[in-house]
Amino acid sequence: MRTLNVDLGERSYPIYIGSGIRQQKALFDKAIHGKQVMIVTNETIAPLYLDAMVAMLSTDYKVDVCILPDGETYKTLDTYASIMTALLEAKHNRTTTIVALGGGVVGDMAGYAAATYQRGVPFIQVPTTLLSQVDSSVGGKTGVNHPLGKNMIGAFYQPQAVIIDTETLLSLPQRELSAGMAEVIKYGLICDAEFFDWLEQEMDQLMALDNDKISEAIYRSCLAKADVVAQDEKEGGIRAILNLGHTFGHAIETEMGYGKWLHGEAVAAGCFLAVDLSWRMGNLTEQDVSRSVALFEAAKLPILPPVEMTLESFIERMVLDKKVLDGSLRLVLLGSMGEAIVTSDFPMDDFNACLLDALEVSKQASLA
Repeated sequence: MRTLNVDLGERSYPIYIGSGIRQQKALFDKAIHGKQVMIVTNETIAPLYLDAMVAMLSTDYKVDVCILPDGETYKTLDTYASIMTALLEAKHNRTTTIVALGGGVVGDMAGYAAATYQRGVPFIQVPTTLLSQVDSSVGGKTGVNHPLGKNMIGAFYQPQAVIIDTETLLSLPQRELSAGMAEVIKYGLICDAEFFDWLEQEMDQLMALDNDKISEAIYRSCLAKADVVAQDEKEGGIRAILNLGHTFGHAIETEMGYGKWLHGEAVAAGCFLAVDLSWRMGNLTEQDVSRSVALFEAAKLPILPPVEMTLESFIERMVLDKKVLDGSLRLVLLGSMGEAIVTSDFPMDDFNACLLDALEVSKQASLA
């Protein structure tokens, strides 16, 4: 098992990474301070891991369970309310601990419930997808979607611990594994060019879930995110670089309907658009663009936006992004490979051409 720390003063917490560690009760005991536990999971994960976790924790705690429907479609205020109802019906008090057992949707909603139930109770992240292990479980972003925008309702609320069991990745469908790899590649692009080089060499082994390789990729991804979050917990500055591709990607998810494109798939297409725009601005070489495309494709990820979208629909969705400041659209772009920048200073002609060219290629590909 490997351990690293998210350094946030009194809100600091450990990240544990290893195979089979979801059954190491001592890791939970360190993070549970009361006698009540509410495990929040979903209908896909529950049959795989819930019974064993309930049996393990029930030896010392009163354990209740809230099972949610699976999918981004259900990341809503109504589903969040169902967690609140479960907590209230089981008479959980302010010393309860919520355990989020599942992917990013479960973690985001359980975390938001923890942030707001009786004005805040502890919670533990047990992410079971690659995307949640390297991204959403770390950093304290919690929340739900609104029909007009993704993650527009939420709170910054840090967990007590993140317990990453790499064994859970063995049950992931190929598409979910690829979606998580989009966030892994993102770290190489924004802050670690050497990691990007390593990913180019090891992607075949990573996609085959070689345990040593995937553990290393998760560790380096979490290390990168923990470093950024420690510098900027609430996204007042540098933390925004973690959103490379996300402004484009969230527009895709919202326009297409939550769940039709997985978050990581939309991020991959968004990262390509950010890389392409960075190249048009003279920050990257053609080789940089080619390398980026090749790596996303090696991870079996889309790089083109959906053919159903238009320049107008992209702009309409993007102006609702949380990174819009005083009416100006801010994008996360690349100053060079391994160096992200956050800027409103980009030529609109390049921005429009980037989207129009990608949409045209997508259209031609759909007709082929």
